[in-house]
Amino acid sequence: MKSTRHAASTCASVLAFALAGLLTACSDNTESNVAANNTPENAAADTTAAATSTLKHENVAYVSNQDGGVAVIDLDTMQSIGSIDPQAGGPRGIGITDDGKMLVTANKDEGNISVLDPATGALIRKIEIGKNPEFVRVKGNLAFVTFEPSSEGGPPPKPGQAAAEEEEDDDDDGPKEPARVAIVDLEKGQKLREIVGGPETEGIEFSKDGSKVIITNEADNTITVHDINTGELLKTINTEQYGKRPRGIKISPDGNTYVSTLEFGNSFLVMDSDFNPVRAVKTGVGPYGIAYGPDGERIFVASNKDQVLQVFDAKTYEKIKDVPVGKRCWHFTFTPDNKDILLACGRSHEVLVIDADKLEVTKHLGEKELPWGIITYPKSTGSLDAPV
Repeated sequence: MKSTRHAASTCASVLAFALAGLLTACSDNTESNVAANNTPENAAADTTAAATSTLKHENVAYVSNQDGGVAVIDLDTMQSIGSIDPQAGGPRGIGITDDGKMLVTANKDEGNISVLDPATGALIRKIEIGKNPEFVRVKGNLAFVTFEPSSEGGPPPKPGQAAAEEEEDDDDDGPKEPARVAIVDLEKGQKLREIVGGPETEGIEFSKDGSKVIITNEADNTITVHDINTGELLKTINTEQYGKRPRGIKISPDGNTYVSTLEFGNSFLVMDSDFNPVRAVKTGVGPYGIAYGPDGERIFVASNKDQVLQVFDAKTYEKIKDVPVGKRCWHFTFTPDNKDILLACGRSHEVLVIDADKLEVTKHLGEKELPWGIITYPKSTGSLDAPV
C-alpha cells in the first residue's frame, strides 16, 4: 500500500513538473511574440495606423512630399499632425474634391494617381494616367492631370548624379511629343479622355464660366486654350517675345485677367479675358507658382532661384515686397480664413507660414521630405487650387 502511494506521488510530481514546463514554454513563446511585434518598425506602423485612422480633415493643409507621403498640417495650431501614405513613389501634384472626401496625388515614379480618403488615410484606388504625371487640378469630382508620353519617367536621380541639376526643374528636356491632360472621373475610377497640349504641359487653369481649360506648355513657349468638354484647341498664345518657359497660370477672382509665370523670362505675363497678352512684369529669377490674393488686389509669385515670395499690386503691377524664403519654394496656398500663406520649400524640406498682412515669415514647419505642392481643405486660394 505504501509502495502504491509512493508511485502515485511520484507520478503526480512528474505530471506537475511537466505541466510547469509546458506553462513556462507557453509563457516564453508569448513573450517572444510580444517582443517580435514590438520592434521599432511595427511600433511605427501601429502609430501611423492609429494616426491616419483619426486624422483631422477639416481646416487642414496637405503637403505632397516627393521623397515621402502627404503631410497633414492642423491650421488651428499650425502644427504637423500626421501623414498619409499614397502607396506610390514620387507624389507631386495634389488636389482635393470640393466635398473634401477624396484627396489626389500624381505619382511620378508609377505613372498613376492615388485617390485617398483624407478622414482615414486609406487608399481608395489607384488610376493609371501615363508617364510623368505632375500637375493636378480637381474640379468637382473630375481630376485634370498633366502627363508626358515622351518622358523617361522613373525615380529621380540621387544628389550628385549628373542628371540631378536638370531634375531640380522636374523636366526631361529633349525631343518631345505633345504632353496631355488626362481627365479622370474620381468616383468611377476611370480616365475619361485626354486633351493634347504642347511639349511639357505644366500649369492648368479654368475660365470663369468653366467652359475652357488653359494650360501652359514649357518646351514650346506656348499657352493653349481648349474646350473643356471636347479638348478642341481654341487659341494658342506664344510667349517667346515676353519670356520663355511658361509654368504657373492663374485667373483673377473677377475672371477678367490671367497671369502666367515665364520661368526663363524672369517675369509673368498678363492676359485679358480673351487671352490677349497685355504686358509682361519683371520678377525675380526663376518664377513658378503664382496666384492672386483672395480679394484680387495683390499678385503673389514664388521666385524660386532668388528664394523670395514676391508681392505685386494687381492694378499697377508695382512690386510691394520681397519676402525672403527657402530653397526651391514652388507652390503656396492661403489658409481658408485668408490670414496666412503656407509655402512649400522643397530643398529646405520645410513649409513656411507667412502672415498675409504683414508679409513676414512667422513659423517654420520642418522635417518634410522634399515638399512639392500644398493645398487646404476647405479649398482656398493658392498656386494649385482655388475656393469653391
